[in-house]
Parts: sequence; C-alpha cells; structure tokens
Amino acid sequence: MNQTKKLTDGAMMTVMYLVLLVASFFIPYLAFVIYFLLPVPFIIYAYRYDWKPAIIMFAAAAILASLFATVFSLPMTITTALGGVMIGTAMHRKTPGFETLARGTVGFVIGLLMAFMFVQTISGVNFSKEFDQVLEESISNAQQFAGKMGGASSEMDKQLDLLKQQFEAFKLLVPAMLVIVGLFYAWISQLLGYKIINRVERKQFRFPPFRQMRFPVAIVWIYFFALVITLFGPGKQTILYIGVQNVLFLAGTLMVLQGLSFVFFYAHEKKMPKALPIIVIILTVFFSTLLLPLVRILGIIDIGFNLRNMMEKKK
Repeated sequence: MNQTKKLTDGAMMTVMYLVLLVASFFIPYLAFVIYFLLPVPFIIYAYRYDWKPAIIMFAAAAILASLFATVFSLPMTITTALGGVMIGTAMHRKTPGFETLARGTVGFVIGLLMAFMFVQTISGVNFSKEFDQVLEESISNAQQFAGKMGGASSEMDKQLDLLKQQFEAFKLLVPAMLVIVGLFYAWISQLLGYKIINRVERKQFRFPPFRQMRFPVAIVWIYFFALVITLFGPGKQTILYIGVQNVLFLAGTLMVLQGLSFVFFYAHEKKMPKALPIIVIILTVFFSTLLLPLVRILGIIDIGFNLRNMMEKKK
C-alpha cells in the first residue's frame, strides 16, 4: 500500500510539474511567478519520501519534459529539481530553516551550473566571448555617438574606461552572482514549500526570525584570509585573483546580512519600534557607499566577538 501511494504521489507530482512547465511557455506574463513554483512538486515529494524516490521522480520529469516540451526545458528541470530535492530532503529530516536554505542554495547553484554547461554545449555558444563582443560593440557605438555630438574626447574616454572596468568586474563576479541568484531562488521556493505543506499536511514549518540568523566564525576567517591574499597582488584574470574576488564578495555579503540581523536583534532586545531596523535596511540600500562598510564591520564584530551572548549575559 505504501509503495502504491509513493508511486501515485510521484506520478501526481510529476504531472503537476509538467503542467507548470508547459504553462510557463504558454503564459509568458505569468512565467516569472511560475518559475518559483516549479521546485514545489519536488519539495513536496522529497519531504514526504526523502531523496531516493525524489531522484527517480527527477529522472522521470526530465525525460517527460524533454518529450512534451523541448530539449531546452531540460536545464530548467535540472535546476528546479536539484534545488527542490535538497530543500524537501532537509525538511524531511527536520533540518532548521536557515540550514535548509543553505542546502537549497547549494542545490540550485549546482543546477544552474549544470544548466549553463548544458545550454553552452547544445547551442555551441561561448557566453564569455559573446559578452566581450557585446561590450566592445557598446563601447565602439558610444565612441561614435560622442564623436558625432562633439563631446570632449578625454572625458568621454575616462567614462568609457570606467564602464569597461565595471563590466570586467561584473564578469569576474559571475560565480558569486550565481550563488546570490541560487540563494534568492531557494529562499522563495522554500517559503512557497512551507506555505503549501503547512496548508496540506497541517504542519508548522517556518523560518526562524531574521534576528536569530548566525553565521559561523569561519566566515570571518575566510574573509580576512582572502583580504591578505589581495595584499600580495595576484595577477588579474588569474584563477587565484578571480577566486579571491568572488570569496570577498560572497563573504562580505554574508557579513552584511549578519550586521542587519544584529540590528533586528538589538531592536528586539531593547524593545525598540519594529520599523527601526526596516528603516536601517532602506537607508543601507540608498546610501550603500557610506553604510554598507559600517554594517559589514558590525557583522564581523557580531560574529567574531559574540555580541549577542554578551548582551544576553548583561540582562
């Protein structure tokens, strides 16, 4: 009976996924919303039966998606299935919310990398070269436009050099950006999974309050180790340089989140208005050049010196 129910649920979840996938093709204006729903069938199935049956469902969904949609639906299936299975399996094992989010992020990032390699192999397009070509064409067009408008050549060259540097920096940080995208996708999918499973299964899954988010001390050491490496000036475009820049970006982002989490914790402990930490976030976004470094330092101090424990001991 249990095996029959498992097979029936697997078939239902696979059909649900295929319906959502096809709908994302035929209802373009709802595609963005549907993309976040695609991992939910995998989350539900992995939550109920753990990862092994969920992998079989993933294989079936991949084959059927290729048959009923197109072969280019396979990258989407790989990404959503891996992320969904990781989140659902963590929920099945009663993993805490933030750890579940971390596992889901890993699943989505692996899926995005596999999807990227699949598309590049099938299409035969080198995205890095295409990006460089678009950049060169944009700069060339801007120079021609400036020449026709009679703009100052030296000033225009400075602006174009700055633009090129920004594009180059963005290209170097693509791996880190991929992790940020995976984190965001995992967060939304996990929220939807929680909502649906709570409604259907009568459970009480929810994220812990943001103020309780704590990153391990290792994050600070990784960040400072990467900073030390930059002092030795590794050559640009080398693997070491690219890796260090991505580590600095990711670790710095995590410590900003830690700093903002501490602001929420502090406001809660001191019985301050709930709007105060939200205002801090808004100000940090609008005045990022000034406030982001301060919030990052606050995150480093919170992780390294256990500010929260010190505050709780003084109570």
